[in-house]
Amino acid sequence: MAAEANSHPEERILLVDDNPLNLQVLMETLQSRQSRLLVAKNGETALTISRKTHPDLILLDIMMPDMDGYEVIQQLKADTNTADIPVIFLSALDQTGDKVKGLELGAVDYVTKPFQAEEVLARVDTHLTIHRLRREVQQQKDQLEHELETVSQVQRNLLPKKLPQMEGLQLAAFYETSRYAGGDYYDLVEIAEGRIGILVADAEGHSTPAAVLMAMTCALFRSQKQLWDDPGGMIQELNRHLCKVAEPSFVTGLYMVVDIARQRVTVARAGHPPPMIYRAATGEAVESEVPGVMVLGFIDFDEVPVTEFELAPGDVMLAYTDGLTERFSMNDAIYGEERLLTVLRTHAAGSPESLCDAVVTDLTRFADGRPADDDQAFIAFKLV
Repeated sequence: MAAEANSHPEERILLVDDNPLNLQVLMETLQSRQSRLLVAKNGETALTISRKTHPDLILLDIMMPDMDGYEVIQQLKADTNTADIPVIFLSALDQTGDKVKGLELGAVDYVTKPFQAEEVLARVDTHLTIHRLRREVQQQKDQLEHELETVSQVQRNLLPKKLPQMEGLQLAAFYETSRYAGGDYYDLVEIAEGRIGILVADAEGHSTPAAVLMAMTCALFRSQKQLWDDPGGMIQELNRHLCKVAEPSFVTGLYMVVDIARQRVTVARAGHPPPMIYRAATGEAVESEVPGVMVLGFIDFDEVPVTEFELAPGDVMLAYTDGLTERFSMNDAIYGEERLLTVLRTHAAGSPESLCDAVVTDLTRFADGRPADDDQAFIAFKLV
């Protein structure tokens, strides 16, 4: 009765043995499982059946003419289409060395002949269950990855399709999630009379919940057109709405309004790294001093400080998320602000696009193959 309860008619079990009597005994032993039983009397036939039907389990004899069981499993494991099929050796070879060799070649179990029917059934039940659960986990993983890829694509669709083209200003941006969907976000809006608003934000985490917060921030920002020219008011309004939905997560944000004609930029920030500035006149790059408030989504702000900077032709500003400066190398070193300032100082004389390329190149070289632990986004602009 227990065997019937564990039966799975859709399961396929391949029995491989050159002895017809052994095959008959195995078939009678496994009949109670109601699984589909496939039979091969030699190694070549076993390989052919395995490649065509991909059985859920193989019971494999070792001592067979022409091609023994060891050779069969070696070929199975060498083929990506059959490498994941679990193999149980059934053999009269009962020395420890024989068992060890079989397990080292990739078998999941080893049963010596003559075998007890109850033992074979127990081993078969165990390994078919493990195989089935692994397959189900893989299917769920594949489905989750598909969903995350969909979320990631939707998220990327929220980013600006192209950067604005404005006389007197050059722009470039970079965006990369650590895995599929993330929480980093940037946006740009053209304001009347040669002004442009630039938002860089970072929702806590770097998975689907962060992507949802990122989408909320995007929707809120674009709906507050009346505040596009008011950095302090924009930060305050974003916070007011996020306090209703973000807890226990949060968002950091930096909003700048660039007035090209007046050569000025006004900045407000909430828990976000301050922007870096390159001064063409001196050739120096520094982290700007921008007082701010705490992260968005926790408490209301009575007031959001706004800082104004004068810019000159050739000056560059770089706004970024902390996934950039907190990128780790293979030996656990951190990229850091000073290294980013060095790249800014060295490459600011070129276009913002070439600066972004230089940052990405240096970051990749620094990481030395270590995947990013957090999302990364930055935007650079230059007065010309």
